[in-house]
Amino acid sequence: MERYLSTPPDGGYGWVVVTSAFFIMGLTAAVHKNFGLFFLEIQNHYSVLTSTTSWMTSTTIAVFHLGAPLASALSMHLSQRSVIMVGGLLATSGMIIASLGLSLPWMYLSVGVLQGLGISFSWIPANSMVNHYFKRWRPIAYSIASSGECVFAMGFSPFFQWLIDSYSWQGSLLIIGGLQLNLCVCGALMKPLQTSIPGKLVLDSKDESRTSKKGTFQWDLIQRPELLLYIVFAILSAAGFFIPPLFLVPYANSLGMGQYWAASVLSMLALADLLGRLACGWLANLRLVRNLQLLTMVVTALGVVLFLLPIAQSYWTILVFCSFYGFLFGCVVAIHVTSIVDIVGLDGFDSSLGLFMLFRSSGGFVGPPAAGWLVDWTHDFGAAFYLSGVCLVLSAVFVVLVDRLVEKKKPKLPDTCTETTDHPMHKADSADV
Repeated sequence: MERYLSTPPDGGYGWVVVTSAFFIMGLTAAVHKNFGLFFLEIQNHYSVLTSTTSWMTSTTIAVFHLGAPLASALSMHLSQRSVIMVGGLLATSGMIIASLGLSLPWMYLSVGVLQGLGISFSWIPANSMVNHYFKRWRPIAYSIASSGECVFAMGFSPFFQWLIDSYSWQGSLLIIGGLQLNLCVCGALMKPLQTSIPGKLVLDSKDESRTSKKGTFQWDLIQRPELLLYIVFAILSAAGFFIPPLFLVPYANSLGMGQYWAASVLSMLALADLLGRLACGWLANLRLVRNLQLLTMVVTALGVVLFLLPIAQSYWTILVFCSFYGFLFGCVVAIHVTSIVDIVGLDGFDSSLGLFMLFRSSGGFVGPPAAGWLVDWTHDFGAAFYLSGVCLVLSAVFVVLVDRLVEKKKPKLPDTCTETTDHPMHKADSADV
């Protein structure tokens, strides 16, 4: 099996990798996060129900997650660099085909399948690279990389609305597809780490295709109860995660707000998201509490805020709730992926991330259409936020169970196969890197 450096560089070229990942997050997740601005435009163009239009976004989410094991396996057999560049081409082609506005099934194929697979092939390897390049500074490095989603989302909200007004939704998608072609440039900057083979040191930049084929996807990790419970958390949280970005703009419009006022809500949400990621990344790096304990607290708080959001009936109250929602969402994103290392160790991270995303797809696939069905049935966009809040609060229960299992197994796990970021001894060891 392919093995990464036993001691991550914890800096150096790693910061170039973080910068590249920053742009990758912006050109994938931020685009998807702001796709709600196109929701009503596409719905009106095809004259279909809210739930029917929701399937387009759900397909994107599902393919993004379903493609995760494939992205992880290809990264092991080829390289993260190659997979990210292929992802850029897929995402771009999806947006170009969608801009033709051929029919709703074509939208499912282009925005759903091609865009979803492109995001998966870009996002998964970028996350893997950041986690393998850092140990001591892993929480803050990942927070900085993932904050690209927030920074780009703040600019994309008004920019996408301006594109829609100036070039229609079809012309806007064509321009966005051109922007996503820059994912290939970001992928080219992802310099693979050196890999260790007994008795030999091989540089991936020249021999990556030969050495990385030794890597195998570890499907058997799914048998570990702590990872299985964490996957249940992922399914429930995904059902809650992907509902608010899709329904915030329609909810604001239903209260009589103009398009640009609604878009400004998304910009404020993105700013709060950015602050949440950086703050939680910094807090996690202090190791005051275990990552899984911190995750439990922020997920529970996020669910409560979303459950209460429908009481907001004016622009300023919506802005306040969205600020809390964005900050807490950022806190969750900052640590929910890096917590996988605490559960299975760095050696099993790539495979576990693929499994995590694969099964999480069921929540992301069902959540938005279920919320859309509730909205159609109740004629109230608030129902979508109630569903989101309940799912997130329930998911926090499983994080508690995972944390208890991990703590029980800690003394029994060999130091060579588990890397924990919370124990004081590990903090001291990492300081010597």
